[in-house]
Amino acid sequence: MNWLTDRFPTLPFYIQLMRLDKPIGIYLLLWPTFWALWIAGEGHPSISNVIIFTLGVIIMRSAGCVINDYADRHVDGHVKRTQQRPLAQKVISEKQALALFAGLCVSAFILVLFTNTFTVYLSFGGLVLAFMYPFMKRYTHLPQVVLGAAFAWAIPMAFAAQQNALPDVVWLLYVANVTWTVAYDTQYAMVDRDDDLKIGVKSTAILFGEADNLMIGVLQIITLISWLMIANTIGATWPVYLAIAVSAVLFGYHQMLTKNREREPCFKAFLHNHWVGATLFIGLFVHYLIA
Repeated sequence: MNWLTDRFPTLPFYIQLMRLDKPIGIYLLLWPTFWALWIAGEGHPSISNVIIFTLGVIIMRSAGCVINDYADRHVDGHVKRTQQRPLAQKVISEKQALALFAGLCVSAFILVLFTNTFTVYLSFGGLVLAFMYPFMKRYTHLPQVVLGAAFAWAIPMAFAAQQNALPDVVWLLYVANVTWTVAYDTQYAMVDRDDDLKIGVKSTAILFGEADNLMIGVLQIITLISWLMIANTIGATWPVYLAIAVSAVLFGYHQMLTKNREREPCFKAFLHNHWVGATLFIGLFVHYLIA
């Protein structure tokens, strides 16, 4: 790695800009994508789709981080958690960031071309949502909903690629992913709430106020109910129901972490959601393995 950074001294800043050094966002995107692929493929998704969507998640998550930092380039310096980001520190220019975003989007689109026409059409919706999200926090207290819609867009794309169709279970998965995303991204926003109030950035954490944990709990319950409906729709066996039960326990743990609304425990709760996504995928994987 040293010889790379010697030859390309700005490389670490590009890695930081794409958040490749912080893969939590990749995990939170990848697990729902795998849910969709495994259900669409009835436990046997095509290897090509698994590779395409895994790479696509990594690339589009990186693109989302780049455009997010571009949108926040004038405010990140005023937020404790984001003061050291490359655009806030001006170690990468705005033009370089936009060029990187464009390059990542083109790369993701090339990947989609290896699927089918239906998936290609759907990919434009994903691009629009990914571009919109960072700017929504200027105009609405519900940017987390837009983020949830963007994060969940891989679900219909995965079904389109695997089945060339969008059955009803797609939208149950979509709802489950959106409500889960709004819940954990509200926990994330609770970390920055004091700074966001000062600089005028909007979020669900600000909108919910003292009812934040209650609303997160409601969203978590909707997520679990959606998963029970998914389980019923696919004729799930005990591993899926066990995974849902374990996820409920994990949600309870997250509520304990955020009850005092302290920065570090709230951030820990956000990070820990990775295990919810993993648990649900393992439940699906074992279900199809023994079915």
